Amino acid sequence: CKTRQSVKKKVCKRCGEDFDKAKAAKRVNYWISYRLPSGKQKQEAVGDSIEDARAADGKKKSQKKEGRLFDIKADATMTFGELAKWYLELEKVKALASSWVIELSLRKFNDVFGDMIVSKIRPSDIENYQAMRLKAGKAPATVDHEVGKTRTMIMKAFDNDLVSGDTLRTFKKAKKTLKKGSDVRDRILTQDEFERLCQHAERHIREILTMAYYTGMRRGEILNLTRDKVDMKDCFINLDPEDTKDNEKRSIPICNELYDTLKSIPRNIRNRHVFTFRGKPIKNTKKGMRGACKKAKITYGRDVKGGFILHDCRHTFNTNMRRAGVAESVIMAITGHSTREMFDRYNVIDAQDKVDAVNRLEVFFQNVTQNVTLEAEAAE
Repeated sequence: CKTRQSVKKKVCKRCGEDFDKAKAAKRVNYWISYRLPSGKQKQEAVGDSIEDARAADGKKKSQKKEGRLFDIKADATMTFGELAKWYLELEKVKALASSWVIELSLRKFNDVFGDMIVSKIRPSDIENYQAMRLKAGKAPATVDHEVGKTRTMIMKAFDNDLVSGDTLRTFKKAKKTLKKGSDVRDRILTQDEFERLCQHAERHIREILTMAYYTGMRRGEILNLTRDKVDMKDCFINLDPEDTKDNEKRSIPICNELYDTLKSIPRNIRNRHVFTFRGKPIKNTKKGMRGACKKAKITYGRDVKGGFILHDCRHTFNTNMRRAGVAESVIMAITGHSTREMFDRYNVIDAQDKVDAVNRLEVFFQNVTQNVTLEAEAAE
């Protein structure tokens, strides 16, 4: 019914809605109220999180105490292009390994909203943008990625008093276009396929493939890997926060097969990168992987049924480690999966796993039957 009420209320006095259930389903929007220096009462929506609302309320109180509460926000005059320029020039953003991805995503938004005042952008504008990108043939995951990067920028701007809560709410309300689970891949590279690919791949592709297969590292982590991150003495690859997608430090053990591969790679004195081609860092593996798959008679491609791509080695590593009996917490520490949901997404359970499970159950029953028989014989 959209009636504004105290957060202490348990039931809506107008429609009878149970607020505890509504909060759990994220159907409740929180608002904060404060007075501007002019005496005007101001109310702002801050989303469906009570934590965000409390943080925003505390921030307004601090600003009022310090005399930094103004009637006009920067987003009332700032264009989206100007805000994007401010964000991309932040030292923390420039230091990110994914800074080029952020810049690319914001550039797409700039093409549409660059000259538009930030506070004038409405939810319908973002929905139209999503529809336009999908119509242009872009994958839902790509569109969601672009909107996500833009939302992160808006949240940063809000923290720095450049946009209002209303603007933040507009971008936080944007819904994903990708249906949950629809982009989950379940392609696993078998040992035979891996050996065939290694046999037919060019040397630099074979080295990258071996790294991906035996570590589960992401493509970007592999291609950007430098020699100072590889500890051949203790057999570990040590990634710093700026080297990983989730900005967390990670150590990956080097197995014997990978050790031999790394040791065989000639050291390039002109370049710090581990994987190079003709003296330069490798930026793209698609052409080499496509050629190797063709020779090995393995279907290649993300959008092809049964097609293999380099990223599938991450699924393969996760699954092989689980089948080998390695604890899930250890696998997650190696691969950098911060949540169980992401671990499950990369851990593939196939028909053979289910058959093996039933076989183990049969062995269990046989052991139980044998034990009962032995106990009965002993009692006689």
